[in-house]
Amino acid sequence: MAFLNAHGGTIYIGIDRNGNPVGVDKCDALQLEIKDRLITGIRPSVMGLFDIACERLNGRDVVRITVAEGKEPPYYIRANGMSERGCFIRIGSSAQPMTQEQIDSIYYRRTHTSLRNIPSPNQHLAFTQLHIYYAGKNLTLNDSFADNLQLKTDDGRYNMTAYLCADDNGMPILFAKYAGTDRDVLTENKNFGYCSLIKATEQVLDKFSVENRIYARVTATKREERPMVDPQALREAVINAILHNDYSYNNPPKFEMFSDRIEITSTGGLPWGMTKEDFFNGKSCPRNPELMRIFQDMELVERLGSGVRRILNAYAPDVFEISDTFFRVTFRYNKPFAEADDKAGEKNREKTTQKTTQKTTQKILEAIEADPQITRQELAKITGISESGVKWQLKKLKEEGIIDRVGSLKGGKWVVK
Repeated sequence: MAFLNAHGGTIYIGIDRNGNPVGVDKCDALQLEIKDRLITGIRPSVMGLFDIACERLNGRDVVRITVAEGKEPPYYIRANGMSERGCFIRIGSSAQPMTQEQIDSIYYRRTHTSLRNIPSPNQHLAFTQLHIYYAGKNLTLNDSFADNLQLKTDDGRYNMTAYLCADDNGMPILFAKYAGTDRDVLTENKNFGYCSLIKATEQVLDKFSVENRIYARVTATKREERPMVDPQALREAVINAILHNDYSYNNPPKFEMFSDRIEITSTGGLPWGMTKEDFFNGKSCPRNPELMRIFQDMELVERLGSGVRRILNAYAPDVFEISDTFFRVTFRYNKPFAEADDKAGEKNREKTTQKTTQKTTQKILEAIEADPQITRQELAKITGISESGVKWQLKKLKEEGIIDRVGSLKGGKWVVK
């Protein structure tokens, strides 16, 4: 909880004060127990604000808990309420109880635009698609799924998270493709929205997987491939744009393809309290923690803050454009293999083929000199090529006047001239 009220962090269970792993018993069971305590014991909801995983260090099982900075501080122990006994904050390497003055100050600045607190404009929602996606991950949504996934406001109405995950909603997810480097000539315009946000996300990912061409060439030694845009970075950018978009303004994310680049734009800058340095260092502060929880269940998101690191593994930080009102990622296309490279590769292939042919010819001539009555089958074994290949080689050598056949096909012999 102290991390939720500060800048997030990581906790390990099963490591002593000196940093040596001592291990824990029944790691999986402990993982579930911690998850249950966090969900039931802390308020406001911490859904989507933590990851728990079992790891193996020096042959011992430990539990790693990654906590993001929360958007609705102060977070407090449910049993003690929003008081000095219930609120803690991380200062340095220790958790300190918060004073009442700190609690009041932080509460005053709390963000109240969380999707969980905004009622859905439509209260007659169906979730068939969500059930199907959960079943596809071998997960079951029971009758209380709306409460368990925080799809309701405190007064029991469906909230905006529920609206976005419902089978039908009014949120468009737009994809546009242009002929040039500007927006003058629109060649394709698709809307993947008005359905469950999970389905919309999968459709956008599928569309980009088709559009993201793979350039290829075959050299003398290997096949080389080069995608227009790094697939992993593109996937992370798409998911981040949908997951962290500020839907409280009813503005959807936008996906655009130009002749030289892809632009992915979402509404809302960095979350309150996060700096650009925090962002590039991998600090996580989910804008929509309830959506984060569902995306984690669908395995669209692995770990908190991992998406940005994957993009930065493939691209420089300047692909990000961050303002107070929007967030944009721009991927410039990789170029196809140059024509000169292709010609050089073709020449290399020709040289390699020529060398191979010369070696085969030499083997055939040596074999004939050693045994003038040698058969095509025997030559095929010696050279490693097919009998048809041997027949072609013999014909070629005969036409060039290098060898000749004396006598019949069965009883005759080859003569090297």
